[in-house]
Amino acid sequence: MAELAGIRTDMLSNESRAQRHLAGIHANYRESSRNLLHYLTLRRRDLRPLQRSLAALGVSSLGRAESNVLASVDAVLSVLGHLVQGARHTDAEEVRDVEFARGERLLAEHADALLGPVTTGRPVRIMVTMPSEAADDYLLVHQLLQQGMDCMRINCAHDDAAAWARMIEHLKQAERSLGRSCRVFMDLAGPKLRTGPLEPSPAVVRIHPCRDVYGRVTAPARVWLSPEESPRLPPSPASACLPVPSLWLARLQIGDVVKFTDARDSRRSFKVIDVTDRGCWAEAGRTAYIVPGTRLLQVRGEGEPDARECRIGTLPPGESAISLQKGDLLIVTRDLKPGRPATYDSTGKLLTPAMIGCTISDVFDHVRAGESIWFDDGKIGGVIEKVEPSQVRVRITQEYLRAVNLRADKGINLPDSELHIAAMTDKDIEDLPFVALHADIVGLSFANCAQDVASLQQRLAGLGSRQPAIVLKIETRRGFESLPDMLLTAMRAPQCRVMIARGDLAVECGFERLAEVQEEILWLCEAAHVPVIWATQVLETLAKEGRPSRAEITDAAMGLRAECVMLNKGPYVLNAVRALDDILRRMHAHQAKKRSMLRALRLAHMLPIESEGPVRRV
Repeated sequence: MAELAGIRTDMLSNESRAQRHLAGIHANYRESSRNLLHYLTLRRRDLRPLQRSLAALGVSSLGRAESNVLASVDAVLSVLGHLVQGARHTDAEEVRDVEFARGERLLAEHADALLGPVTTGRPVRIMVTMPSEAADDYLLVHQLLQQGMDCMRINCAHDDAAAWARMIEHLKQAERSLGRSCRVFMDLAGPKLRTGPLEPSPAVVRIHPCRDVYGRVTAPARVWLSPEESPRLPPSPASACLPVPSLWLARLQIGDVVKFTDARDSRRSFKVIDVTDRGCWAEAGRTAYIVPGTRLLQVRGEGEPDARECRIGTLPPGESAISLQKGDLLIVTRDLKPGRPATYDSTGKLLTPAMIGCTISDVFDHVRAGESIWFDDGKIGGVIEKVEPSQVRVRITQEYLRAVNLRADKGINLPDSELHIAAMTDKDIEDLPFVALHADIVGLSFANCAQDVASLQQRLAGLGSRQPAIVLKIETRRGFESLPDMLLTAMRAPQCRVMIARGDLAVECGFERLAEVQEEILWLCEAAHVPVIWATQVLETLAKEGRPSRAEITDAAMGLRAECVMLNKGPYVLNAVRALDDILRRMHAHQAKKRSMLRALRLAHMLPIESEGPVRRV
């Protein structure tokens, strides 16, 4: 009782001392902000010994105190007081800040205000990221809403205002058609640090048929020929697409053979099998390498090549990559001059290390030697060896079974560095008027400190009376550590929310610590009665490939701990929405936040104990 009463006293004392943080809190969050402070006080010490002692007495061990901290402590003290023959612990005049049911109601009210009422039988909303096709495909938006989408996410890092407007108009049309409502969430791109461009590799098209394990051709390569003046996409998948002069193409007939010498000086040919008004299809039974300017000769039937010949037009350059393995040196430059792979002499000795630029040169002002650096969502890891005025020298430290490729436009993470970069970029500020006019919710990407939140609030206030709710996207270590301060700043508005952006967050905090970090975010947000979005790679394999992995089904079920689960785009996203809706409905009867719900189990009736005769009672 003495230990618990001391904790209670600390809660009230810290609340009194934190009046600066509570100043300006919106009326919707006054109780919630105090509860958050109480929870932070509770979690400043190791409660495990106290919890074990309480559990031994059959008393609540405070494991579910998040939404009603003071009320939970008071309830336990009350029970302990009765056990100690009427001992009292508080002044009878004191009133609990947040009663048990009140805390849960506040969280539900805040979620309803932000995302609308829940779907019957499913307490968690489903958010879906729109692909670019949604701007021109009304049926896709209609089907997503019909399958259970509660919130449309538009990523402002892609497409433009015209496309976003068409997506929103399609949603409004679908809402009218289905009689359902759906919120619009617009995600500001933020200052994503990425690798710069690479020098293009030679423009070479490889044509190769399918072969079995013995090297025998099982299916020829499909080659699409289209006019170079106005290239057309193939109507079905092609092994290669080649641009040729339209006059030469117009003379091709089914059965013609086209002969050529490829880039390796190998004699090759392919046969025309279909002619359409958009282009021609041909089949190739042998591997060939074609470059711009390759000379093509048309053969009619069994005859010799006639005078009708042409040359292959412009081909797109190949995608470049830097091959890296443990021990390699990589130079990251301030500018965006195209990078290139390392070069070696004839004996394999390094001549020039690999080089690549980065999109935000200001980071060089904040990094130090010895700090870690990660590329491509944590796939490639290294350590900064030296910081120079125009570049950073990085030594690759992560070990791989084989060399890995680093390409242009891949994410860079600096989890050990104190980066002081504003959350909003110039592009975000340009996009904000459209977002303020059309979105119900705006996502603040890479939110790192309270000033980032205050800056967005001020800019929205200057854009008129329509104020979309702000979502704090927690995707950096600094953002995670600043979460309490950012929450109290966000609570100055009538609505706010947090997204656990697990992609960058895993790299920043370490993959092995992600489970712990996301739990801590969930606890803090429940204490603040702030709704949470569970995001990144939820049912990712299902959305992209049509079949889920076993692990991601379990992960999706964990989404019941949040108020909303976000799905990313993919060709099978409709299947993913259906599956997620089913998973959340099933798990709703078993779990609510951290609390297990003891629904009657059919499995409990499977052991036929009733048939074993009367039970002996002792």
